[in-house]
Amino acid sequence: MGINCNNRVEDFCDQHANANGNGNGACNDAVLSIPNEEAAQPLEMHKVCMPPQRSTVQKLRQRLGEIFFPDDPVHRLKNQTWVKKLVVCVQFFFPVLEWGPNYSLALLRADVVSGLTIASLAIPQGISYAKLANLPPIIGLYSSFVPALIYSVLGSSRHLAVGPVSIASLVMGTMLSEAALPYTQHPTLYLQLAFTATFVAGIFQASLGFFRLGFIIDFLSKATLVGFMGGAAVIVSLQQLKGLLGIVHFTNNMQILPVLSSVFHHTHEWSWQTIVMGVCFLTFLLIARHISMRKPKLFWISAAAPLLSVMVSTAIVAILNSKAHGIQTIGHLAKGLNPPSANMLYFHGAYLPLAIKTGIVTGILSLTEGIAVGRTFAALNNYQVDGNKEMMAIGLMNIAGSCSSCYVTTGSFSRSAVNYNAGAQTVVSNIIMATTVLITLLFLMPLFYYTPNLILAAIIISAVIGLIDYQAAFRLWKVDKLDFLACMCSFFGVLFISVPLGLAIAVGVSVFKILLNVTRPNTCVLGNIPGTQVYQSLNRYRTAIRIPSFIVLSVEAPIYFANSTYLQERLLRWIREEEERAMDNNESTIKCVVIDMSAVTAIDTSGIDTVRELRKALERRSLKLVLVNPLGSVMEKLQSSNVLEELGCSGLYLTVAEAVADISNSNGKP
Repeated sequence: MGINCNNRVEDFCDQHANANGNGNGACNDAVLSIPNEEAAQPLEMHKVCMPPQRSTVQKLRQRLGEIFFPDDPVHRLKNQTWVKKLVVCVQFFFPVLEWGPNYSLALLRADVVSGLTIASLAIPQGISYAKLANLPPIIGLYSSFVPALIYSVLGSSRHLAVGPVSIASLVMGTMLSEAALPYTQHPTLYLQLAFTATFVAGIFQASLGFFRLGFIIDFLSKATLVGFMGGAAVIVSLQQLKGLLGIVHFTNNMQILPVLSSVFHHTHEWSWQTIVMGVCFLTFLLIARHISMRKPKLFWISAAAPLLSVMVSTAIVAILNSKAHGIQTIGHLAKGLNPPSANMLYFHGAYLPLAIKTGIVTGILSLTEGIAVGRTFAALNNYQVDGNKEMMAIGLMNIAGSCSSCYVTTGSFSRSAVNYNAGAQTVVSNIIMATTVLITLLFLMPLFYYTPNLILAAIIISAVIGLIDYQAAFRLWKVDKLDFLACMCSFFGVLFISVPLGLAIAVGVSVFKILLNVTRPNTCVLGNIPGTQVYQSLNRYRTAIRIPSFIVLSVEAPIYFANSTYLQERLLRWIREEEERAMDNNESTIKCVVIDMSAVTAIDTSGIDTVRELRKALERRSLKLVLVNPLGSVMEKLQSSNVLEELGCSGLYLTVAEAVADISNSNGKP
């Protein structure tokens, strides 16, 4: 206990031991009694030690390491030769080189099955999500090819299936369509902005991973995402009424009122053939999804349902082409590989800020979804996913995608769930999926000519309806009302204002919650659990009792400039209330204030000034201030600011029990 103790703190202990008749100066040998009748055993006193002496550079290095490298990524390099270190570094950036040499035929069989299964889902979803982003359907297939290959080399998740996702598609389509001209009027400009936004998203994502800044995305809390995705799912579903009803002239707005208004103001454009066929296929897709959710072993039903629906609906429309004039189709899709698009990146002009803003917003959303999905399935299979490596992998695949006619992609929860249930063992399943998409691009594109738009709308609705998680919202209400408020702000903000502003409002509420917790930390009065040396909250533990003449307070947060004034006022209020309570009950007057600082993880100069001012305020009222168990960094600052010296030899203790026992026995009563 006495190792690395600071001399001044040891002097306090020595003086304290001598004051109690123990002349050998050892704090550990000072034996006193607890003023509790239940405590029959003497209490051993302990030194309050300073942390080891370190230079400012050493402290800064440790702090930066804890901030940016909490997982200690270089631990594998310890005690290794230079050759081995080089191999480990290459494997770190290219995980395929780590598992590739041990790849076997048995793993390949499992990955082929899962790859073909997710391809059957990725092809129709890719076409549908591209329409959701107001892009040509072929862009969705391009985005299911190149990014999947890039992630197979750089990604660390075995089960993440990458490609276009609904939320990022919706946000990109909304932000670009509302602020710029729609694709139908200026297709080249729209494609330029979409590819540039994808490039910006990739740069942003890769930078977060490279500079170890992944904690930034934590500001999108689970509550915020639940509300945002629920509101987005409702808007997306309502937008698909255009395809399900056969409406030609439809609003580009993404708020619920304009969308509903557009639906009912164009009833003359409704097509009964489209409605009948659309409702039938939507019902089929929802039933397939429900069966797979109830019985996970039948995952292949929901996985195959979208592609089967596309094939059947395309065949029906092709056969009834002359009689189905009211049913709109995709039309011609060009065959061939992704054309290069690096020359279409838009780095100048009036719309550049829009592309940057769209890229950052979609980058954050897609990154949050991708990492969350990867970690979910990693936890199910007992392996770890490096969040920062995933950020770099997702960012680099989006950078490559922006140069090969792709838009923002990430890990999809629906496709990853199918991939997991199909028995995927490695990211080779993404290569199999990409190969299937490649074959489709080269040879099968003419088959989509008669694919009706209604089936794309039905696929989107069946996919996004699972994002409405009302059970999670109910749990938020039961557990944390502020989280529920953030959820509802996000939900209604997306519905009635706009997708980006709804998300911004929700993030604002989450940040407000953080500020509220920082500026208004929890404090409480502690009491002794009879028969023990434990002190706990009187509000939580009804059996806890107050110690006569003492008030024991606990501060459960760092003491910063943002909360120092509040804490001073709140602690003085606790003291005043306890004095009034003691007077009303004819109890001993309060003579000593003990502050348990075990939960005070940090303190700044404003906090130190607060401690000093609190001591002076109590001194004027003939009250003694005692600090208990300040942490190492707090002790250093208290010592360097001379607060420890001002408190005196009996103003600092290791535990509340020792403080109460020592002060009681030293002075009879405080």
